[in-house]
Amino acid sequence: MGQLEEIERHILEGDAEVLSRAVDQLNASTDFDMLYEAAGLFAGYGFMGEADRLYETLRLHLPDEAQLKIDRAGTLLELDEEDEALLLLTDVGPDDEEYVQALLALADYYQMSGMAESALSKIKEAHELNPYEPVIRFAYAELLLDAGKYGEAARLYLELHEEADEIGGIRILSRLAETYSAGAAYEEAIPYYEELLEDNATPDTLFGAAFAYYQSGQPERAVTLLDNLLEMDPDYFSAYMLAGQSLSSIGEDQRAYDMFINGIRRDEFDKELQLSAGKSALKLGLPDEAETHLKEALVLDPEYIEALVTLASLYNEREQNDKLLDLLSYTKSDQLDIPLLDAFQAYAYEREEQFDDAYVSYGKAYVGLKDDHEFLDSYANFLLEEGKSSEAIEIVKELVTLVPDEENWRAFLEAQNDEEG
Repeated sequence: MGQLEEIERHILEGDAEVLSRAVDQLNASTDFDMLYEAAGLFAGYGFMGEADRLYETLRLHLPDEAQLKIDRAGTLLELDEEDEALLLLTDVGPDDEEYVQALLALADYYQMSGMAESALSKIKEAHELNPYEPVIRFAYAELLLDAGKYGEAARLYLELHEEADEIGGIRILSRLAETYSAGAAYEEAIPYYEELLEDNATPDTLFGAAFAYYQSGQPERAVTLLDNLLEMDPDYFSAYMLAGQSLSSIGEDQRAYDMFINGIRRDEFDKELQLSAGKSALKLGLPDEAETHLKEALVLDPEYIEALVTLASLYNEREQNDKLLDLLSYTKSDQLDIPLLDAFQAYAYEREEQFDDAYVSYGKAYVGLKDDHEFLDSYANFLLEEGKSSEAIEIVKELVTLVPDEENWRAFLEAQNDEEG
């Protein structure tokens, strides 16, 4: 049995003491090819500490060997020795044959570390030096996609698609579909999704295609694809939301509501499903069910503004003043700076004849609702009822400027002018 085969046997047996002795013996060797192959073997099985010891020995003998710098940097990164790894990678210069390889390693490190611009810069340089290498073009396209540069990414993916079906186990078709969809070019994405579906209708592909169809104004096709998806995988949670939205957009309100409910049964902690179910219940004329869903959404997220506004609107419409005021008090709506909530609060206080509080809330709401003629109408009437004529006149002037054909208020202003005259 050769030395490498024996080392591999010890690795598979997992005897740490034997492996440590083996590394000591290897480090005493001057067979650098053997050392290099052994280091790669250890690294391949995840024994990065042992691999690093061998690479370190090799570098003592061959300090200028660029490939060793790159290989050892890889083990150091796995061992969380990032600073030393980066020093090795940046020590590989443009004159080294392995410079592009070092750039790719740096790009990979920067991407994993969340330094997207640095990663893109390194991969761009590698691409400029070797623009015809498919692996580099693919890596460049991947980073462009992550950076939101969809047009550039699509161009590279299209070039690659003419040469290969997949790279690194990833189908180029799927990347083209994803890139066009991410860039809101849904019509362009659809043919690629359809081609993928012909080959293999996976849940992710079905969802991506359905989303593209929905966004491109073809919800009927989206519904068909999502039905197939949920039959294949009932626990694909995000499909329930998209299916409900698609059904709602074609007027299938009851089916949409049922879809949201089915989604909630699968994931009761999805606040967006609760909100959508609440809105759907309102469309169906089911205010009690709507209230339940909206309250549940707020339990899941007390600062869920859309659910709060929708529930407050429901209470206001039904003139459930106690519930409305309790809701706004509990959520501390006065700290949210949402004029519509201030308006709802003003209406509730007015209905409850708490006029001083109503006056304060109207004033707060007015700051953000100066262009809402219905609010201005209510505000003007309230001010008149409270005997604040001068303030009411100013509001009415704004109202008739906003809605010139508001005859009643025009007549009111003319009457005021006649009295003053």
